[in-house]
Amino acid sequence: MQKSGTSDLPLHYGRVPSWLAERMAKLSAAIVEVILQDYGHKAFLSRLSDPLWFQSLGAVLGMDWHSSGITTSVMNALKKSINERSNDWGLSVCGGRGKQSRKTPDELKMLGDQKGLDADYLIKCSRLSAKVDNTAVQDGFQIYLHSFVVADSGDWVVVQQGMSDAKGQARRYHWHSDTVDSFVNQPHKAVCGINQGLILNLVHESADSTRKSILSLCGEHPTRIVQEARHIKMPAHHDVRIKDVNLKRLGAVLALAHELPMQDFESLLLLQGVGPRTLQSLTLVSEVIHGTPSRFEDPARFSFAHGGKDGHPFPVPLNVYDETIQILTHSVEKAKIGNSDKKKALASLHKVATRIESNFIPDDSKFEKYVEKERKESKKYGGRTVFDDKKSNLPKRNKNSQLSLFN
Repeated sequence: MQKSGTSDLPLHYGRVPSWLAERMAKLSAAIVEVILQDYGHKAFLSRLSDPLWFQSLGAVLGMDWHSSGITTSVMNALKKSINERSNDWGLSVCGGRGKQSRKTPDELKMLGDQKGLDADYLIKCSRLSAKVDNTAVQDGFQIYLHSFVVADSGDWVVVQQGMSDAKGQARRYHWHSDTVDSFVNQPHKAVCGINQGLILNLVHESADSTRKSILSLCGEHPTRIVQEARHIKMPAHHDVRIKDVNLKRLGAVLALAHELPMQDFESLLLLQGVGPRTLQSLTLVSEVIHGTPSRFEDPARFSFAHGGKDGHPFPVPLNVYDETIQILTHSVEKAKIGNSDKKKALASLHKVATRIESNFIPDDSKFEKYVEKERKESKKYGGRTVFDDKKSNLPKRNKNSQLSLFN
């Protein structure tokens, strides 16, 4: 069973430029559709509840691999791509950041009418998940983003984020209905990080008597959740460093794409004509789709698919990005009419890279050289960053954008 959890990220401000946002929506749509076709709704929701997979998805979509903005940007892309195909996919995304978060109950009510879901129960789950992370656990992070992803089956995932200006960090929380038994007793198996001293934690097992006293006053009763939690803490540095990636895994991907002839792999012959740089991106996208949870412990590695909008580890290669979208989207459409050969070939990329990895010996000295090579060749691939845009991407900050609905 996939664990839920939290992620601590450095605060970053700035808007995602339209040239990247549009591509993020298209590539995320293709990725989600392949996961749904091959593994189903429960598998997609399980992945979404994993903070490491989520971070890896954001990196492969071209977002800065460690920044707080990855949460808003990825959820915006998923909301656009999923809701446009809600009837076909059996999935919907409600809520969002600031004002959008306060629309969650109304959106869930509408879904209840349209799809026969128990809207009252889903709204209760939405409110309680926000209450736990914003009020019951007072860790200094105030929730300002709340996204509720629900399948037609009634299964759901919550992705929400809080901000702490004092700490210069954002904290992302993931919830999954499959791991929920009680919202009020030990909903987090482990939340790791730097000890900040004493905090108010009304969902700790030792707070049972306190909760009972509060419940007797409020006339409220616990509903359902016990979940296991994963927690990651992203570093403050913006550049991608050797320590941030698994060089054995990254090296295997680079070797497959740039050093080994395609003819060595019969299963990949359908991809002949695809350049080495696009093959590198497709291999990392393939892993996001088909990789097991243990493969996402170094999300920075996935930034080597399409770089990052701030230029780390290198500018976003728009030509490669567009070709990746085209190939993946085309393979999905072909599969719908019974021709799944190319889709199977793309899936095999991850398997081939894994086989290469088993005997691969990484060379630390090549890491910086490879990053520098990507930067030098950036223009050849249509490389672009937010710094190339004429208009400022800095947003107007609103410190009062907490979820008043949940306060």
